[in-house]
Amino acid sequence: MDFRHETVLLTATVDALAPRSGGVYVDATLGGGGHTRLLLERSHPGGRVIAMDQDETAIRNAATLVAAYPERLMLVHANFAEMAERLPSLGVTEIDGAMFDLGVSSPQFDVPERGFSYWHEGPLDMRMDQTAKLTAADIVNTWTQAELARIFRDYGEERFARAIAERIVEARSNRPIVTTTELADIVKFAIPAPARRKGPHPARRTFQAIRIAVNDELGVLERGLAGAFSLLRTGGRLAVISFHSLEDRIVKQVFKELATGCICPPELPVCQCGRQPKGRLVTRKPVSPDDVEVQENARARSAKLRVIEKL
Repeated sequence: MDFRHETVLLTATVDALAPRSGGVYVDATLGGGGHTRLLLERSHPGGRVIAMDQDETAIRNAATLVAAYPERLMLVHANFAEMAERLPSLGVTEIDGAMFDLGVSSPQFDVPERGFSYWHEGPLDMRMDQTAKLTAADIVNTWTQAELARIFRDYGEERFARAIAERIVEARSNRPIVTTTELADIVKFAIPAPARRKGPHPARRTFQAIRIAVNDELGVLERGLAGAFSLLRTGGRLAVISFHSLEDRIVKQVFKELATGCICPPELPVCQCGRQPKGRLVTRKPVSPDDVEVQENARARSAKLRVIEKL
């Protein structure tokens, strides 16, 4: 597969990391390599970049980048949640910057065989790491109605979560649900007609919820952020692009916690807790793509960039 991906907030993210020659930088989500390539260019001639991805296809398709920067680029096939363990095992104990571009990359979404799209027929897969065991089909066909309703509500913020879960359980009692379009139709007809006639595709939130559950996206995000920040040198920066409110909420909360100092009651004249902030918020408010980028790449519309610097 040709791994083409329209990189979102490319310049803004790399600018935020301020790469320099001699620095060490991590692209925790290699994808199509757009951020990795610009990090390599900006850190010329002596900067090093470690690019991680749990998708073997992304790693394989970065061969041309490795050929162009053989001494400065290292590829690591791993989930970014493993960063704090994997990088030291490769001799990298400190880094000057790290970035995360969350969500599904364009090649994953656009290839029906990966099972992410509700527009095109494919198997119910949705695994970002294709060596993982749990698939979307497992969730749709074996999880209880209560479990399905919970993830649709919590991960998809779907207001018709209970009705959709009930319709799925009813459908699978006749035969297993095996394709994306089957599932999309089931979801569509579980939603009241007035609600499905407006807004985005009626299955969008349900598919998002299942994808998050398959890949434990929120859990690995928290572990990945902690791992990346622990590896930063003083003055190093962590930049994160998120695409939906659940991810952005986690990033915002983690960064706020890292940037919080004294938590004593305001009436105390002198700090008693001794707590010092570990980071400084570089972006008080998230950075969003401009109108030009959104026109060129519709998927950029919901992107938000947040950056923190280690103290």
